[in-house]
Amino acid sequence: MRNSKILILSLAIIASIACCSTNTEEVPEYPMFWTWLDYRPGMNFDSVCAVMNETGIDGVMLNAPSPDDYREAIPIAHKYGIEVYAWLWTMNPEHGRDVIQKKSPDWFSVNRKGESLADKKAYVDYYKFMCPALPDVREYIKKNIVAYCEVEGLNGIAIDYHRFVDVILPTTLWSKYGIVQDKEYPEFDYGYHPAMIKLFKEKHGYDPRELEDPSSDEKWLQFRCDQITEVANEIAEVVHSYGKVMAASPFPTPAMSRKMVRQDWGKWNLDIVFPMVYHNFYTGDVSFISDCMIEDVRDKNPMTTLYCGMTGTNGPLMFECMDSAFNNGAQGISIFTIRSLRSSEIREKFKAYADSARASRAASKENSGVSVPKVVNTNPFENAGIMNAANMHMLAYLSMAKASFLPELKKTDQATIELVFKNALRGNTSEDYINRLMTAPRRNQALQPVAKALSNQFIKDNNQANVNLNGYKLINEYGATKYYQVTEQNSKVVFDVTFYFYGGIISGWSVEPEKVSYKKYKDGLGYPSS
Repeated sequence: MRNSKILILSLAIIASIACCSTNTEEVPEYPMFWTWLDYRPGMNFDSVCAVMNETGIDGVMLNAPSPDDYREAIPIAHKYGIEVYAWLWTMNPEHGRDVIQKKSPDWFSVNRKGESLADKKAYVDYYKFMCPALPDVREYIKKNIVAYCEVEGLNGIAIDYHRFVDVILPTTLWSKYGIVQDKEYPEFDYGYHPAMIKLFKEKHGYDPRELEDPSSDEKWLQFRCDQITEVANEIAEVVHSYGKVMAASPFPTPAMSRKMVRQDWGKWNLDIVFPMVYHNFYTGDVSFISDCMIEDVRDKNPMTTLYCGMTGTNGPLMFECMDSAFNNGAQGISIFTIRSLRSSEIREKFKAYADSARASRAASKENSGVSVPKVVNTNPFENAGIMNAANMHMLAYLSMAKASFLPELKKTDQATIELVFKNALRGNTSEDYINRLMTAPRRNQALQPVAKALSNQFIKDNNQANVNLNGYKLINEYGATKYYQVTEQNSKVVFDVTFYFYGGIISGWSVEPEKVSYKKYKDGLGYPSS
């Protein structure tokens, strides 16, 4: 079994090299396995590098506060054979943000409502994106890049947050912020700085704010993407002038990032790209990784080496995710972060996997042929992982209603029950839902009986039967959203099931019980009237 697994991996690596190479052009030899990592002065970086080395990580994108911190860290990493790239935030500066806000508040991005990030919060306090159309902003960013390029021994620069504010967040984050982003809403639609509007009017002759729906205007969308691209390529000129490697950590695919954050990274002059294909933020299914890699192979800059950035998982899923990436064109992997691989057993398996992958790459010196381009399947009903997860969510809603009547919960208010329930219902499998129920409220003892009751009821219902559905009906379709309804035959509850297709792939989904039928079901159980 072990030899069979390594053979499959070897074939995947060879296939990925064939997919992303040509017969006349050799793929550059960059480190194959990476991690993003925060560095802080005084930390025991030597021990962290030792763990990376033992795990098979040979590259690190390091986020340190200053160039001098890299001067301290680089010799330690190089001692372990680990290359170091400076992981730098650009349009949303991490270090020096407070100074900019005090001295140059006019640098910050403005949304469609005319609100500036200088005094407006978008999702979180640290979202302080600057306007790429301002010459002073561009010069500030490039001057900052130069300071890091001058660090001796630094192998490259990896830019991040090189975009606008998310006009659309990944679906799994909507509940966290109490929002639904089935389309572009003005308060999250940024890029309306006066300098940006002025440049656009000079080029195209109209003000996008005067349109009935600016979000549907392709010229306005592309103009903002192009402003970000111009800054990225100016940074690349600086980085390459110092003989460093230019890299970036953008959103999952050029098409997705273009719509979600105005980031058309297929046009950037990158040596390496580490798209953040965090499947658990989107569909929750590993198929999201393969879909993104297929799109990225097609849409990336031909001169750019494609990696796959993914969340680290302390279990077998880690290797399933990496297989999916390599099988569909990735040249390497970056995980967020090495600290996610907590157990020595998983780190040992990761090392064996990484060694096998490097050996396969070394054995494949030439392109063995032209691979047939793969095509993404955008029919969610043919994706067993997503549909099974949707069914599980429906069953969980029905089970939660039953649990509300258990004797141990009769004195618990419904809002508390629903809070525990929704916080746990973020995974795709029954096992994940139950695990979240049992681990999430451990710091709040008062919530533990609620979690236990929900878990016990769900296990009972899940063992007895699955949901019994009639056919899905397409109710509405707009933009990247398709909205279906389906009725669970035993309970007669109608469920709203929505799929999102940002960038043309299945990029998210949601399940909610329709209010009237769900209330009728709960009333039939003896549910207290609200």
